[in-house]
Amino acid sequence: MKVIILIGPPGSGKGTQAELLAEKLGLFYFETSKIGEAKLKQAKKGDCVVIDGQKYSLAQEKKLSEKGILWTPAVVAFWVKQEIEKLANQGKSLLLVGSPRTLYEGKELIPLLKKLYDPKNIQIILIKLSKEQTIWRNTRRRTCSECRRPIFPSEETKKLTQCPKCGAKLVVREDDKKENIKVRLKEYEERTKPLIEYFKEEGLKIKEVEGEQSIEDVHKDILEVVG
Repeated sequence: MKVIILIGPPGSGKGTQAELLAEKLGLFYFETSKIGEAKLKQAKKGDCVVIDGQKYSLAQEKKLSEKGILWTPAVVAFWVKQEIEKLANQGKSLLLVGSPRTLYEGKELIPLLKKLYDPKNIQIILIKLSKEQTIWRNTRRRTCSECRRPIFPSEETKKLTQCPKCGAKLVVREDDKKENIKVRLKEYEERTKPLIEYFKEEGLKIKEVEGEQSIEDVHKDILEVVG
């Protein structure tokens, strides 16, 4: 069993690459945002999670997301650890996208992953993208209203009004407005980037891939580095 963790700034194409990689290598695509959004959608007024005796309001987590701010790390780690243990017990190889995104999550999840999987089979792929490209891509992308597939701007996609995967309507997400993109980029720089040094300290393999290429070329480069 193996684990691949994809990280990169907003708009670097992590979700698209994860779909391609999961299909190619037979990995279970573990998308933290889908798990979290499902839990928040099902939440009723006043619902919360209790972690180590402390209550976390799910309504508050939803507000953070709407502002482009990352969910509370303790809540994310709580959700993700539960799912990872189930999948590892089923013998699944994992492709993680969306967590860990903070140092707190990393320190919670990496020891668990190293316990459940051979550390030599845990790889980190960093998709690099400039600040300018991050803002340009995200302020112009649309998302499927049903399956959440992101559609980035290109000659091939500019006339699309429906998702090429499921046929649902394409919409502009509230958190893809320029003000929110800047917040999300700041969150990435201040809260996600420190993870890279932590991964190195843990002896994990980190490979960098240039994200300012075509989807096909990024996919090709990722396949080369994962071996």
